[in-house]
Amino acid sequence: MIHGNPQVNYQAAPRAPVAWPHLIGAIPTPAAAFQHRAVIAHMEEALKNTGTAILGQVLSGMGGVGKTQIAAHYARRVLQTGKVDLVLWITADTRSAIVSCYAQAGTDVSGTDLSDAEQGAQAFLAWLEAKAPSAQSGSRPVRWLIVLDDVVDPSDLHRLWPPPSPHGQVLVTTRRRDAALSGFGRQRVDVSLFTQAEAISLLTARLLADGVHEAPDELRALAAELGHLPLALSQAAAYLLDSGIDCATYRRMLADRAIALADITPEPGSPLPDDQTHTVTAAWSLSVDRANELRPRGLARPMLELAAMLDAHGIPESVLTAPSVLAYLAGCRETPDVAVTVHDATTALRALHRLSLMDSSSATAYRAVLVHQLLQRTVRDRLKPDVLNHLARTAADALRDAWPDIERDTDFAQALRANANALSGNAEDALYTPGAHEVLFRCGQSLGTWGQAVAAATHFQRLADRAESQLGREHDETLSFRLLLLHWRGMAGDAAGAAAAFSELVEDCVRKGGPDDTDTFLVRAALARWRGEAGDIEGAIATSAELLEDCLRVQGPDSLKTTLVAQSNLAYWRGMAGDAAGAAAAYVKLQEGLQ
Repeated sequence: MIHGNPQVNYQAAPRAPVAWPHLIGAIPTPAAAFQHRAVIAHMEEALKNTGTAILGQVLSGMGGVGKTQIAAHYARRVLQTGKVDLVLWITADTRSAIVSCYAQAGTDVSGTDLSDAEQGAQAFLAWLEAKAPSAQSGSRPVRWLIVLDDVVDPSDLHRLWPPPSPHGQVLVTTRRRDAALSGFGRQRVDVSLFTQAEAISLLTARLLADGVHEAPDELRALAAELGHLPLALSQAAAYLLDSGIDCATYRRMLADRAIALADITPEPGSPLPDDQTHTVTAAWSLSVDRANELRPRGLARPMLELAAMLDAHGIPESVLTAPSVLAYLAGCRETPDVAVTVHDATTALRALHRLSLMDSSSATAYRAVLVHQLLQRTVRDRLKPDVLNHLARTAADALRDAWPDIERDTDFAQALRANANALSGNAEDALYTPGAHEVLFRCGQSLGTWGQAVAAATHFQRLADRAESQLGREHDETLSFRLLLLHWRGMAGDAAGAAAAFSELVEDCVRKGGPDDTDTFLVRAALARWRGEAGDIEGAIATSAELLEDCLRVQGPDSLKTTLVAQSNLAYWRGMAGDAAGAAAAYVKLQEGLQ
């Protein structure tokens, strides 16, 4: 008699031995205009130099750079050239998918079907470590390549890494840069964007295949505007062919910020080129979600949104860790009363870096982060207008916080100006609401400070024109922009033009604030200066004398801002006119006023 509940394990009958070479899984088909990139040569050279004693190579890079295509090309090549006997291709986006494929592979190579997937997976890994003999080669061990494509979470590979073997290789593709992926014989290989030549070659080949010819200059410009991102280039070519528009029209649509990037890529649900699974606008969603789950939880997404407002080619880290940014991030936490520290902010940047959503650069004296321009565009397209405007003002505040009172580093000053210009291009309206942001002034003044007077004048001309159109000719901000415009016009060499325009500005200031207003006095002082600089020294003396009389009458002899400035100017121009005695007397009087 049998007591209890006996357990019976069933095991399938042994299968026939596998034939070599053997492929398990489906290697993705080659892209229509596949580019043989330098990273492929690097991988093949590593194999050439070390035989098959490579434990693993981890292809890491942002979504859309072509990691899967590179891995597929490599897998096909080593299989077709007889360098391996077994290739296992796994879409490794979950742990369960990896376990299932390992178990299936174990069944194929051993001929034994275990009912438990975990046991089957471990049995397969043990088989790899045992260096099973090949039926085709007698006693020679089986040479194998395992491709783990699109690893989402490195922890999914815990206890599932193939064992070290001189006869095996592991190739991983992932957006992650975690330290756990490298080491132990595994080498990380960073996959970056196409070169200009590769990008143009893809566009040319894809369009010519359908009989479409485009000018090389147009293709070069489009490649640059798409940031040489392989996925974007492929889908842009598909959109051109499907819509029938030419490259110049597409570029105009791409430049139009009123058109979302998603509206000029293949439609959702429509077939994508090269069996792609995501449009370029959807390619990064999962990465952003994952980064936002990393410590400090909930800060990576708002940090990326802030970075999306700034310059793709380099944002000083000090901007993204400025007090204004810390305050903004604190408001994004689930518990807003918990302060965000500089360490929290830098850790959020590292989380984005780990998911290949940001790169870092130490090419200059300051640390900078880089974000691809299409990722920035995608992030901005998804923001509601009020959120976008809030982010823009926060980014402007951060630039102001990071801007030094005295600019000593040329590269840093240039980076701040580039970021201010990018911000203005991405959300200019927000920088004028409720008033013109200080960063607009700082950017123009910085140009002039570094000897770029013409550029400074151009900058303030644009600001003055916008302010006048929105606020009126005699609004305070319009007058301030006009004052700076004329100053830098004069510094750029057009003293006569500056003097003539200052005469008009004086009249507008009189209408706005009256003849005795302090701002009117300051503009009259500038008028005197530029009359003198233009060669009208007598006019400069007369203007300065009249101004000094009015300043004494209205503000008295001790006003540093107006009266003493007028006295100094009068003394200077008298000296320039040859009246040394008159100048000396004026300077004595000025010195008495300063005591």
